[in-house]
Amino acid sequence: MYTLEEIDRIVENASKLQLIHREPANLYEPLDYMMSIGGKRLRPKLCLHSYNLLSDDMGNSIIFPAMALEVFHEYTLIHDDIMDRSDTRRGNPTVYKKWNENIAILSGDVMSLLSYKYLAYAPTEVLPDALKLFTETTMQVCEGQQYDMDFENLPFITKEDYLMMIGLKTAVLLACSCKMGALIGGAPVPVCNALYHFGYKLGIAFQITDDYLDTFGNEQVFGKKIGGDIVNNKKTWLLVDCIRRADGEKKQALEKLMQLGEEDRALKVESVRNLYVELGVKEAAEAEILAWHRKALEELDKTGIAPQQTRNLRQFAEALLRREK
Repeated sequence: MYTLEEIDRIVENASKLQLIHREPANLYEPLDYMMSIGGKRLRPKLCLHSYNLLSDDMGNSIIFPAMALEVFHEYTLIHDDIMDRSDTRRGNPTVYKKWNENIAILSGDVMSLLSYKYLAYAPTEVLPDALKLFTETTMQVCEGQQYDMDFENLPFITKEDYLMMIGLKTAVLLACSCKMGALIGGAPVPVCNALYHFGYKLGIAFQITDDYLDTFGNEQVFGKKIGGDIVNNKKTWLLVDCIRRADGEKKQALEKLMQLGEEDRALKVESVRNLYVELGVKEAAEAEILAWHRKALEELDKTGIAPQQTRNLRQFAEALLRREK
């Protein structure tokens, strides 16, 4: 079985090989740029760790499909940054800022198509199931992004609405990554499904952590401006919980703050952050992250695979729990 560090190296080396030197340059350079500026590479790593539960044969039939997950994810980031008007990504200018919106849109489109090219390396006997899983997942991610944008225009949403949205936008791709590795590795259906649910619940914990770090993280470590979600009135776990908890003067204060825009960024971010602390939202978010993390680990127990074999996935989940970016 490969170590965490060995899987990391495989993914990083594969990421470098994904650089495409084709013309026209304005179409392909943004792809290379996105792949070169880093990122956590969670999806291909989860895919390879799940596969490694069943096989040590790290050939193209698993490495390319694993990278298909990363390439698709990077495509969504290119488009998300346009929709969110984000200036930086991982401490670097976003693609639409470095080039322009039209180039970013078209380069993202090519990136989504490239992910299918890489997925086609999956073994012939599992390729139909891999394609169905991947295509359904990519559609769900787009559905989640649409819900995310729709929710920005609503005065409030429920926790159920929020979990449904992040389940589609974030969790299903991590779930797909785990199941894809198991599927290509030849795992039986119950194991594939348990790993899917592990990835899904880990994805929920990951997204709530992302919401948390966008408000309470270290900007230098996080890689982008803190408070972007607050400025855009994004329905994060924290805002949804704050709306639920606020009443009287606190409710009125929150409603006024939500009317402020980018010109009052510093005031809005600091004031909303203070409300989160005063109303107990910060502590509640920390507890929610831990709860979803525990639920994810429980799914690993359902695989029937010995804890010694799933050690890497457990350690991977622990690292995500402690992350600062």
